[in-house]
Amino acid sequence: MVEEWSVPAWAVLAVATAALLVVLLGLVLAVRGRARHRRELERAQGETSALQDRLTALERRLPEPGAVPTSSARPVEEFVITRAGEPEPADDGRAPAVRAPLFADLVLRESVVQAASLTAGLRRALSPATRNRIRFEVKQEVRRSRKQRRADLRAARRDWEARQRGGLDEAAEGSAA
Repeated sequence: MVEEWSVPAWAVLAVATAALLVVLLGLVLAVRGRARHRRELERAQGETSALQDRLTALERRLPEPGAVPTSSARPVEEFVITRAGEPEPADDGRAPAVRAPLFADLVLRESVVQAASLTAGLRRALSPATRNRIRFEVKQEVRRSRKQRRADLRAARRDWEARQRGGLDEAAEGSAA
């Protein structure tokens, strides 16, 4: 009995080998990733214990919560974000003064910004795409108004003709009576 390999058998063998290599590569990467995560976890736990030791040392240096501070200890400063409870500063009604160079700089910057925005707006308004869109909408509106005018004219003509027929009918009835 002679065994001969055909082309499809080699293809199946190649696919199986490739699949086995992919599975092995996945296992190797998973093991390496797990080891890396384990090292990172151990490092994080070491840092946590070091921070816990520092916190304990800092807590030991603080005075007891009800203890009276001694004269050698620095007074504790209070940091307040708001001005609630403080008297309002006197307002004399004058606006804060701005020096001339700063004022000139502010005016110049504002003028430059306005000129730049105007230029950008004009450039956008005068772009070919915008002009074509406007031209299309104007043509569309002209067509719509012509159509409306024709419809109004037809309705007026029908009304006028109906009145004319009504007048003739009345005249015919008056002469027949």
